[in-house]
Amino acid sequence: MSNLSDVSQINAQLLNPQVVKTQGAGKAYQSVAQSMAIAVQDATNYLENALIVSSAAIAVATEKIVSNPPANLPIYTPVIQQAGKTVTMAAQNFSDIGMKAAAVLKNFPSS
Repeated sequence: MSNLSDVSQINAQLLNPQVVKTQGAGKAYQSVAQSMAIAVQDATNYLENALIVSSAAIAVATEKIVSNPPANLPIYTPVIQQAGKTVTMAAQNFSDIGMKAAAVLKNFPSS
């Protein structure tokens, strides 16, 4: 009989509506936190890829300019400028996503 009483007490505690509500809120908060972390990771990957592509474009454009400055400077200077703008835009996107993810998490109830 003692075991049945112990099980009943455990069930009463585990199925207590307040306990269920608190655990549910905690799990929801963890899920949102994980989603926000994934969003920041994706933004990091985007920034990294933008840096790689822009660096390659700048390297190729620089090589072309060096090979024949008079002819290629006006052609490839805009490429270098646009590659720089791409990096700036990617960095701003990263910052925006990070700040918005933090705001979502901050405003999501944890209990």
